[in-house]
Amino acid sequence: MAEIKLGKISTRADKDLDKKKTKEKTAKILEDLNELQNLLYAESKHSLLVVIQGLDASGKDGTVKNVFGSLNPLGVVVKSYKAPTPEELSHDFLWRIHQHAPAKGMIQIFNRSHYEDIVITRVHKWCDDETAKKRMKAINDWEELLTQHNNTHILKFYLHVSPEEQQSRLEERMKDPAKMWKYNENDFEEAKLWDIYMSMYEDCFANCNQPPWNIIPSDQNWYKEYLIADKVYDTLKNFDMKFPGMKAK
Repeated sequence: MAEIKLGKISTRADKDLDKKKTKEKTAKILEDLNELQNLLYAESKHSLLVVIQGLDASGKDGTVKNVFGSLNPLGVVVKSYKAPTPEELSHDFLWRIHQHAPAKGMIQIFNRSHYEDIVITRVHKWCDDETAKKRMKAINDWEELLTQHNNTHILKFYLHVSPEEQQSRLEERMKDPAKMWKYNENDFEEAKLWDIYMSMYEDCFANCNQPPWNIIPSDQNWYKEYLIADKVYDTLKNFDMKFPGMKAK
């Protein structure tokens, strides 16, 4: 896998890409995705784990809402990971993750994930490099367990925003009444650690790349949502699923 350098990857769509037409494509993809999800749920032979990572204000919540919000809630589960609780800290770092692995027929979405344990923990030096390397191996083994032994496909998305766009969105949370609830004074301090976060994520991409990461330009929500919806659709389509017949008595 080619080395990923985030500084060399654009955070925006190509200038000649038509926004209106792209949004229309996304709407059609989501219609088709709804049918595929019903098929996934009915057949119950495969499962899909969607991992969404990104810095503060990269658009993780919006992605969950706008890409997966129209799907049948019986077949979609969202888990948002925050700072570990005392109980979670008393177990191994994957304990709180593994219990939310998707059952067959389900789409499980991780809004933040086990990758926080090798990114933010290293940024703040709560985890040393030796421990991080051991955790990376554990993550790779766990993801292999899901894919090879439980017929789970894993899609990993990194929402790639520019520092300028992140700053704009953080400031918007101070002005827009509908977004003030998201405001966290500490987010601005975290934004100052941009270069360290980039380095830690790039190391993560290099060492945990099976399944590979999808780097999603995320300065424009309409483009981000199109890319993710399209990838999820293609993935489910390739499962070659069929509705099961009537159950025999």
